[in-house]
Amino acid sequence: MANTSSRTLRLLSLLQTHRHWPGPDLAERLGVSPRTLRRDVDRLRELGYPVEASRGVDGGYQLAAGAALPPLVVDDEEAVALAVGMQAATQGAVSGIEESAVRALTKVVQVMPPRLRRRVDALRAVTVPLVWGERTAPTVDSAVLIAVAQACRDTERLEFAYTPLGRAAADRHVEPHRLVPMGRRWYLVAYDLHRHDWRSFRLDRLSGPRTTGARFRTRDLPGGDAAAFVRSGLETVHTARLGVEVLVHAPAERVAAHVGRWAEVEADGPERCVLRMSTDSLDWPAMVLGSLGAEFEVRSPPELPELLREWGERFGRAVG
Repeated sequence: MANTSSRTLRLLSLLQTHRHWPGPDLAERLGVSPRTLRRDVDRLRELGYPVEASRGVDGGYQLAAGAALPPLVVDDEEAVALAVGMQAATQGAVSGIEESAVRALTKVVQVMPPRLRRRVDALRAVTVPLVWGERTAPTVDSAVLIAVAQACRDTERLEFAYTPLGRAAADRHVEPHRLVPMGRRWYLVAYDLHRHDWRSFRLDRLSGPRTTGARFRTRDLPGGDAAAFVRSGLETVHTARLGVEVLVHAPAERVAAHVGRWAEVEADGPERCVLRMSTDSLDWPAMVLGSLGAEFEVRSPPELPELLREWGERFGRAVG
């Protein structure tokens, strides 16, 4: 890469994606010699980024937390605001950005000095989330979310306590693969080393995540799609769930962007699509359909039109 500034930014981006980069691998990714890599690392240090280097067979570079926040064109107050805002986004405050928020939050926390982390934790501790009825999904501790995301990123084995529904907590030892937001819940897809099989874990039932320091070679997930793996597991568990199918008079791309991963959207022409989902309550599909801003026709289940009719009458009475 001929442009030195662009290469420096690329180097910073790579350092933020892994806890540790072997020197030869990092130089190869940038297309430069080890000597040029050392100069680029020195340039980052001059800018205030705390890049640590280690020598020997396993020598390489990693980005560490600094004594002060590196010059990211934000001050301390803005950094705290960003971290708190991204924590809210991970809970589905804005549909479709949950995964990006986790990646960004992991990067910011990684280089945030302890004094700013304490401010973020204090603000989070006294913030009460708005609850929309009793069906609101349990919130996930941001510290748990960050720890699991970092273990996935760094391919480090992970241990944690897990409490399945209706059963006692038990320790798990896994190789973390991917985080998947589904509806308003988060799931970890991982290879369970005790059961010798792939599993998905709800993060709101997971506590005390800790890395073991042992790295692993990534296994091939059956089917290759982590979201499909989680969805398949949910459908197996909830055999009594209601199947919803609705013809929506709007482009598939627009509807898919609105509903996120918890529903399947299939195009039925340029201006129509079929929305399918599986649910144990029709309240949530009714709210989503009402917020689409498009005409729709319910194909199944028969209980959904009845619910919509009841809601419509109630809304009509409310506006007089």
